[in-house]
Amino acid sequence: MPTPFSYLPLLMWGAVLLAPWRPWSTRERLDVESPSIEGVDLSDITVLIPARNEAEVIGTTLHALRQQGNGLQVLLIDDQSSDATAQIAASFAHTRVIHGQPLPPGWAGKLWALEQGQSQVRTSMTLLLDADIQLQPGLLAALLRFKQREGTPFVSLMADLRRRSFWDCLLLPAFVYYFKLLYPFALSNSRHRYVAAAAGGCVLLDTEVLRRIGAFGCLREALIDDCALARQVKNAGYRTWLGLSRDVISLRPYGSLGSIHEMVARSAFTQLRYSTGLLLAVTLLFLLAYAGPFVLLNSADSRPWALAAWLAMTLCYLPILRYYRMPLAWALLLPLSAAFYLGMTWSSAIRYWRGVRSRWKGRVYTPR
Repeated sequence: MPTPFSYLPLLMWGAVLLAPWRPWSTRERLDVESPSIEGVDLSDITVLIPARNEAEVIGTTLHALRQQGNGLQVLLIDDQSSDATAQIAASFAHTRVIHGQPLPPGWAGKLWALEQGQSQVRTSMTLLLDADIQLQPGLLAALLRFKQREGTPFVSLMADLRRRSFWDCLLLPAFVYYFKLLYPFALSNSRHRYVAAAAGGCVLLDTEVLRRIGAFGCLREALIDDCALARQVKNAGYRTWLGLSRDVISLRPYGSLGSIHEMVARSAFTQLRYSTGLLLAVTLLFLLAYAGPFVLLNSADSRPWALAAWLAMTLCYLPILRYYRMPLAWALLLPLSAAFYLGMTWSSAIRYWRGVRSRWKGRVYTPR
């Protein structure tokens, strides 16, 4: 006879599938329907690009911006780079380079760079763009039309992460999937303030709204700066919108388990507010949801429930794979990706307990 534990994994995945906000869905998306940029006026937008040692990708990023339309203003804040980032950026006629000042105490590097740049913005809208983000032709025009049509002062798009290796395919779509489970886009895009999320690689917002919330000074220590910014905007009474896009492309080459681990471990424990209790709760949830069905397969009485839970788990992951045009068979490896992400979260916590809050681009942030 099945035990009460036999039903738990199925109940968990059934709740995810049936939740009215559909956290597994990809309906919140913005892709370019027509790449034509003829006559597109972007003179109301200033692009802010914080860049630290991005010589390998910055040329591609700036070239893509040049293909977006007319009148776009670009400010690149060189955050104390030791490579040719500033020189490459200066070679683009439509780009002005701001040489960033040394990082003051109490600031995260990216936010300090953006704070220096925002004071130079004179347009009604600001585009926050990471240095490793390539926009496909027509994306910015489509983003602007969407923002104006919806009347939303803050719109962000999650980048399509490059998938060039086994580890990329195993872990990067799952990264987006877990982010959507943690911050359901439908709830974040609603008027309710209890969920606020954004993707910091590409954010278009009203400059007035940015300054009303105190620009980046109110976030200065935030390591998950995109969600912190969305939270400030919502707390000020404005709506935000977050969606997926295949036309916002990350140029960051991961390729290996080690590089993906560095990306995740730098902020995973921050996501849990440095709480050991939350870490243990997440560990328990992952074990029940992902390992539970396989444990139950060993019992004949529980096997039907285990198979049903595994099916529900797989169905939840298929929309993300379909959106990114990946073979659906990768869904069978979702429990394996979950094991790696749980391990990387514990690695992030261990770093924190050892005195490293985060480490990125040669900078180490210690616990407060």
